[in-house]
Amino acid sequence: MSQMPQPPRLSACPTCAEPPQAGDRYCDRCGADLEAAAAPTARVPADQPVPPQMNGAARSTHQEPEPDDYELAAPASGEYERMADPRSAAEPGAAEAAFGTAEAAPLAEAGLPLESNASTHTSAATSTVSGAGTGTGADPRLPGGNHRPRCAACQEGTIDQDGYCERCGHVQARERDHMESELEGIAAATDRGLRHHRNEDAFMVSAAELPDGSPVTVAVVCDGVSSATRPDDASAAAAHAASTALRTSLPRGAHPQQAMNEAIIAAADAVNSLAMETGAAAPHHEGQRHQNAPACTIVGAVVTSDILTIGWVGDSRAYWVPDDRTAPPARLTEDDSWAAQMVAAGLMTEAEAYADERAHAITGWLGADAYELEPHTASYKPDRPGVVVVCTDGLWNYAESAEQMARAVPPDARARPLNSAQVLVGYALDGGGHDNVTVAVVPFPAAPGRAGSA
Repeated sequence: MSQMPQPPRLSACPTCAEPPQAGDRYCDRCGADLEAAAAPTARVPADQPVPPQMNGAARSTHQEPEPDDYELAAPASGEYERMADPRSAAEPGAAEAAFGTAEAAPLAEAGLPLESNASTHTSAATSTVSGAGTGTGADPRLPGGNHRPRCAACQEGTIDQDGYCERCGHVQARERDHMESELEGIAAATDRGLRHHRNEDAFMVSAAELPDGSPVTVAVVCDGVSSATRPDDASAAAAHAASTALRTSLPRGAHPQQAMNEAIIAAADAVNSLAMETGAAAPHHEGQRHQNAPACTIVGAVVTSDILTIGWVGDSRAYWVPDDRTAPPARLTEDDSWAAQMVAAGLMTEAEAYADERAHAITGWLGADAYELEPHTASYKPDRPGVVVVCTDGLWNYAESAEQMARAVPPDARARPLNSAQVLVGYALDGGGHDNVTVAVVPFPAAPGRAGSA
C-alpha cells in the first residue's frame, strides 16, 4: 500500500547530528528548528515500496525505525505493581482510558468447547485511571495569569501545542505514555514502550450486571497502524465506539457474538469517520484504498459467569490461561496477517512464516482504506476458572505461543488482574519494548462487583 506524501525532513539534525523522528519540528537533543533547516534543500522522498500483498490486501503495521526518545532502563521483572512512569517528572493525573469471520480453532482439548447459541444480557456504567502527563506549573514570566505547562526537563520553558519545550526543545511526556485502569473483576494497562515516540494503542474496560443480576466484564484493545495517518486517533475512536456499542446492545438481549460483531462494525465506522475529517473520499470509493487513511486493529472480550466471547480484526490477540497450569492454555484468535495466510494455505510452517520479514503485514484492519470488513467472533464455555489475556502485538511478540503467554502470566492473575497487567507490560519492556504495549486481564468467570467503565 502506497504511503502518504511526507513533508520535507532532514536525516539528521544539522547542529548535533541527532536523527529526527517523523513529525518532529525541533531536535529532541539540542532543540534546533528542523523545519527551518530543511526548507532550502528538502525534497519529497521517492515512492515508498509497496508492502507485500496477499489476495490484493496487505498493510505494513510498522513505520520507519525510530531512535529512542529517552535513555530508559526497563525495570526488573516483578516490579510493576502500581509503578510510576519513569519518563515523566510530573505527578500522574486522572485521565480517560480510551487510547486503549474466521472462527478460532476448536479448543476442546483446552476445556473450551465452542458455544454458538448462548444468550446473555448486560448493562453498564467508571473508574479512575492514572496516566503520566506533562510537566506542570505556571510560568511566572507569563503576564495576565496565563497558565501553561512548564517543561519537565529544563523546568523553565513552556510547552507549545505540539508538545515541545519552547526553550530547550525537549519533547514532553504525553498523557497516553503509560496508563492503567482497574475495576472489580478486570484491569488493563498500556505503555508507549521504549522505541516509539507516542502510544498508538488504546483500551476500554467495563464491569456491569446482567438483568438477572449476574456479572459481566468487557475489554476492548486496539492497536493503531503506524504506517497510516493518525493511528493514535484511530485506536482511541475504535475502542470507545466498540465499548459503547457493547454496553448499549447487550442489555437489550443481544447474543454476545452478535453484539460483538455489531461493536466491531461500530468501531470501523468511527475510524472511517476520521478519514472523512481529513477529506478522504467516501468508503466505497476505489481511490481511497491508496489514501493511507487512519487505521487500527481491534480485539475484544465479553466474559459472563459461564461464557466468554471474543471478537477481532487484525493481529491483536486473546489468550486463555487457566488457573490450573497443568491444564493447557490456548490462543483464542487467528491473525489477519501474511504469515497466518501462508500457514493456512500450507505454503509455510508457522516457524518459517513468522521468521519472514513479511510476517506482520496485516490483511485485515479497521479503516476507510480496508478492502472488506470481516469481523471474527467466537464464544466458549471454559470448564475451569482462569483469565483471558487481551493484548496487542507489543506483548505477544515476546510471548507468541499460548504456552509462552501462560508462563508470563502470574499464577494469581485471576485474583490480582491489575498486578498481572503491570507484570505483562513489564515483561514486554524487559524483552525490548520495541512497540507500544497494551494488555487487559479479564478473570473468568466474571466476579460480582461494581458496574462501571474506564
